[in-house]
Amino acid sequence: MPAGRVYLETFGCQMNELDSELVRGRLASLGYRFTPDPAEADVVLYNTCSVREQAEQKVWSRLGDLKTHKAERPETVVGVLGCMAERDGEDLIKRMPVVDILCGPGELDKLPELIDNALRTRLSLRAERSASQVALQGSTSRRSATLAAAQDDLELLDLSRAISPTDHSGSAYVRITRGCNKFCTYCVVPFTRGAEVHRPPDHIVEECKRLADAGVIEVTLLGQTVNHYRYEDGAAVTVNGMLQPQKGRIYKGASAEGRRSDAFTGERVTTFADLLRRIHDEVPAIKRLRFVTSYPRDFGDDVLEVMRDHPRICRYLHVPAQSGSDRMLKMMNRGYTVAQYDEFIARARHYLDQPELGRPLMISGDIIVGFPTETDEDFEATKALLQRSRYKNCFIFKYSPRPGTVAYDRIPDDVPDEVKRRRNNELLALQTGISEEIGRAQVGREFEVYVEGPSRRAKKQAGLKKSSLRNKANHTISLTVSGREPGEASESHGAIASIDAGGPVQLSGRTDGDQIVFFDTPEGRSPADFIGRLVRVRIEAAQGMSLAGSLLG
Repeated sequence: MPAGRVYLETFGCQMNELDSELVRGRLASLGYRFTPDPAEADVVLYNTCSVREQAEQKVWSRLGDLKTHKAERPETVVGVLGCMAERDGEDLIKRMPVVDILCGPGELDKLPELIDNALRTRLSLRAERSASQVALQGSTSRRSATLAAAQDDLELLDLSRAISPTDHSGSAYVRITRGCNKFCTYCVVPFTRGAEVHRPPDHIVEECKRLADAGVIEVTLLGQTVNHYRYEDGAAVTVNGMLQPQKGRIYKGASAEGRRSDAFTGERVTTFADLLRRIHDEVPAIKRLRFVTSYPRDFGDDVLEVMRDHPRICRYLHVPAQSGSDRMLKMMNRGYTVAQYDEFIARARHYLDQPELGRPLMISGDIIVGFPTETDEDFEATKALLQRSRYKNCFIFKYSPRPGTVAYDRIPDDVPDEVKRRRNNELLALQTGISEEIGRAQVGREFEVYVEGPSRRAKKQAGLKKSSLRNKANHTISLTVSGREPGEASESHGAIASIDAGGPVQLSGRTDGDQIVFFDTPEGRSPADFIGRLVRVRIEAAQGMSLAGSLLG
């Protein structure tokens, strides 16, 4: 295999971040090296997102910038991975001929083969244009090459995950489901990531154990609708000695009497509540267990009970509402009413909100403003929901039509942009006030804080570029994943060393309710003594969505 240097840049959500981490690990195991500079790379990969217009525009900009580079170094292989590749298919190559590889999120297990083929072709033809390498879910050749109807080769990417103590700062993502069955009219995910698929629980628990063995103490479980996780152990299929993921059913919801998260529970079924309990009990080295994203309907009391009774599961829920208007929710095909959303929020607070014990429940949400036909009345209903829900923070977006969605094809975008901007700014101002009130309520309390790294202020003072450290606080930021050989110090460790030179350093961490906390290191102590660990902090001030305090002990 031709060895090569790879530049990998990721756009979008946590799912993409995890996909890039898995791809990087797989390529590194095959001898590829990574570089933070695309100009030095033999292979340039962009892992893309098509959910938000801003992230997509950044990808087009990057590809445009590569035109001159490719003219000077035509042997460079350029690949587009993820949702844009799956959605646009070979039309993307027609628009951007610099692209050599397309690989959808459901086909990432095929990426090493695609890169190898492209590199060999470039070397043998001395940069002459040749057929592109394509692996998409819609590819008929890919489907016909499947060994068995039940086989899921993508599961091998998760199972082959390799991680060393230098690959993280104590935190990691673990996928429990892929895809989505919801088909919200504004969302492209069901079309780009496919139908909902649940991973075998034994695989998930084993992955958490391996992460813990490598020093990870915080795990975030990922899924488009994590609370719909359900695996029928008795119906498990084994292919070549490996348990296979299972397709999700059309969800039948919780029973009216018991509000259980699954109407088909039994000895041979693992529900989301069961999975949380297993990870908590079987992997005690994981000190914090989180999950995103939750769907507001069908979230059973059994999950809330497990969260309440298992102290290492974080008191944090990310539950998108999207709108406070039933009419809008129906147009969005969200599958629940405002009353059902309000009922869930109240029920979650009943089970989990314990500020007197230092464990307040923190909730975040998503809101879309300016969805087609949204009236002033609809918007006022959304404002009212925002005020009732009391989110610690909320991701508020102006609606933009996304190609490949139902709304793009069938629902005209008739809300003027100036109206969207005004409503967006009004909601942002309202949420800022709520976040500040929630923050001020924490002053004087003590929290266990997971330390992520130097704050932005500390990095700026040290002259570090923002892209040189992974920033998990902003899920929409583009992320450069810089590779290294096994045993090399991570880029973040190098950055920490340069910050170490002065006096006290401001560090950033999070409570188990996901609130950002800043504190200074004591005199004579290195930031490396705290990063990736849990510390006790007394909160002394609050500003915006962040808290500031002093280290205890």
